[in-house]
Amino acid sequence: MKRFILTVAAAALLAVPAAEAQKVNKEATLAKLERSDADIANPKKNTKAATWISRGKVYFDAAAEPTASLFAPMETTLLKLSVGDPTGTEEVTLNGSKAIAWNYPYFVAYERDGKIVAWKQLQQIKEGALDTAIEAYNKAYELDPKQASRIKTGLEQIANYASILGNVSIETGEYLAGAEAYLTAYKAQQCPAFGQADPTLLYYAGYLLTVDGANHPESFVRGAQALNDALAAGYADEAGDVYYYLFHSYYGQKDKDAAFLMKAKDALLAGIEKFPKNEKILDGLMQLYTSEEGVGDPADLIGLIDKSLENDPQNVDLWFGRGRVFYKLKNYDETINSFKKVVELKPDLYDGNYYLGLFYTVKADAMNTEMGQKNYRSQSEYDADLKEVNAVYMAALPYFEKAHQLKPEDVDTVDYIKSISFRLRDEPGMMDKYNEYNALLKKMKGLE
Repeated sequence: MKRFILTVAAAALLAVPAAEAQKVNKEATLAKLERSDADIANPKKNTKAATWISRGKVYFDAAAEPTASLFAPMETTLLKLSVGDPTGTEEVTLNGSKAIAWNYPYFVAYERDGKIVAWKQLQQIKEGALDTAIEAYNKAYELDPKQASRIKTGLEQIANYASILGNVSIETGEYLAGAEAYLTAYKAQQCPAFGQADPTLLYYAGYLLTVDGANHPESFVRGAQALNDALAAGYADEAGDVYYYLFHSYYGQKDKDAAFLMKAKDALLAGIEKFPKNEKILDGLMQLYTSEEGVGDPADLIGLIDKSLENDPQNVDLWFGRGRVFYKLKNYDETINSFKKVVELKPDLYDGNYYLGLFYTVKADAMNTEMGQKNYRSQSEYDADLKEVNAVYMAALPYFEKAHQLKPEDVDTVDYIKSISFRLRDEPGMMDKYNEYNALLKKMKGLE
């Protein structure tokens, strides 16, 4: 996902004198907040826009002060110059790769290759400070719209700060915190003094909430709301991924109400109509149609997939998906043709080889079942059909053997080779193959 990069804000942070960022003066900041609270309680002052603008500023400063000196990427030498030495450092895993955590009282900063790439704030000076600041600026505009320019400056500070917090929360894997930050940025931009709010912020929030839904199912609900709000506000990314994530936010709620399956389907269909080349949306449709009963006819997807393949015939995922849909339709010949294309495009893909071998086997099994239901009039007729069935089983072997080379530890692949070679044991070399793979299978299962 493309981040909401704010280089101007980062440059502004660079301009903060190091001496001012050496220490978080919590007591002094709280004292300013108390004076602001007193001013708001004073009937002579609380009718003045300037009082509320001042309140917006001091509450924003309270929120931003602990990390005001940080930006990404930031040289660690500058970090030490700005906030001093850390209380300690340790190696950690950050988003799947190693990083060094620099521990400070108010935050942890994460370093890679000598640069700070993200941080996580550990404590606040005042909870809810940004919301209070936004409320103050709104009140100031209500009292005196002529102050819109000054008010907008304060709101821009809040939106920039919150957007940066959203960025670094993605890097640290704090998806819920990141979503909250983007929603706060959008809330600041929604104020009348700001002008036009950017719905991209809602999209980012919805995306992160949908991702967070895997750990906190309630986030799916908020994710769907944020994504729908983004669409209603005019958001449209070039690829149409918003519809794919909206699908997931609905699909994640299917266990509590079957109606969400249809909402998930409708989100994908709305997306594919506007973005017919979006592979994520197509994959979502294939997942939905092939795994959920009563959602729709998988045959309807073939036209969509083939249309996409006309534009991108080398797309392995589309060929893979096409094979999955035809398998659901029990059209084994087209399933095999699709997976032949997968193997052609990616000869060393384990899944491609394994499933091509599997689908040859499924087709042969179906032919074998059909043979058992026929009344043969002669041995020669039976032998002819048996030869055709065995030829299909034989066709599966090279792909299973290639799959075994690519993934030697997979038991199922060896089991298929053993079973098929035993069935074909009267063919030249097949009994030797059976003995080899039967012995290997026993060893893999610990039977000898």
